[in-house]
Amino acid sequence: MKRIGFLSFGHWSDTPHSQTRSASDSLLQAIDLAVAAEELGADGAFFRVHHFAQQQGSPFPLLAAIGAKTSRIEIGTGVIDMRYENPMYMAEDAGAADLISEGRLQLGISRGSPEQVIDGWRYFGYRPNEGETEAEMARSHTEVLLKVLEGEGFAEPNPRPMFANPPGLLRIEPHSEGLRERIWWGAASNSTAVWAAELGMNLMSSTLKDDEGGAPFHVQQAEQIRAFRKAWADAGWQREPRVSVSRSIFALTNDLDRAYFGRDSASADHVGYIEAETRSIFGRTYAAEPDVLVQQLAEDEAIAEADTLLLTVPNQLGVDYNSHVLDSILTHVAPALGWR
Repeated sequence: MKRIGFLSFGHWSDTPHSQTRSASDSLLQAIDLAVAAEELGADGAFFRVHHFAQQQGSPFPLLAAIGAKTSRIEIGTGVIDMRYENPMYMAEDAGAADLISEGRLQLGISRGSPEQVIDGWRYFGYRPNEGETEAEMARSHTEVLLKVLEGEGFAEPNPRPMFANPPGLLRIEPHSEGLRERIWWGAASNSTAVWAAELGMNLMSSTLKDDEGGAPFHVQQAEQIRAFRKAWADAGWQREPRVSVSRSIFALTNDLDRAYFGRDSASADHVGYIEAETRSIFGRTYAAEPDVLVQQLAEDEAIAEADTLLLTVPNQLGVDYNSHVLDSILTHVAPALGWR
């Protein structure tokens, strides 16, 4: 059995062929798609976070709204860029969203990817400390977040408060018990996957990673997952970790599917540079008739290693079409692979 969810980048554009013309469209359709996904039997609704872009940049109002309108599906991010985050305020927002959803929040965080503007985190008021890189700043913010999510008091109470305080040091409120164990790190490299395991975070691995060795994407990603699991065991954590991978997968079941994605049937991994000094490998798109998809996906080593599969969806094609995309995988592909 495998958990299957969707991952939306939340794009909108006021163009003739877009079904998602505005920020309002993007947010409201995201809620509708999560509700539809739950009704179809999917397990997760996840959203990418980008700042300074026509995409979803403020995840917690959206996650809280989905949590209030659903009852079973996991809700989460993939991922929040920690260079931009105040970990204290983030802990408050995350705690509230998790309580509204009754413990269904799966919070994916990371250093983030190159953004729309140069060093965008500066405009949010953040600077690396002297001798610290922006990646190290993100990891420092993360360590603070993890600490406060444990729920231990750390702040000295005012002796004359407006409202009565409980005894002892105060913690961030609202506190949601168990959320600390549902934090995921989006790792682009094997070393950051190991770091995430050492801190007790789950692993979220996307459709691209640092090219470390030249093997096919799914092989490298499987190696990353195995390195994560070994580091987890070495760290002595008692609970079982979660691992997700993202894929673009489209079952071609009708003429519209073929018109949109038929050309991707010959897709292959490719290598490029998303940063000047970082060579990355990008995973292929899977697009084929369901029986062919079953054969192809059975050979994907990283999917086999993961407990959770996130399907990237073309959100600008609208809720109805994306519901069809999810339903096609859940109905025609997942059972044949033993995922259902």
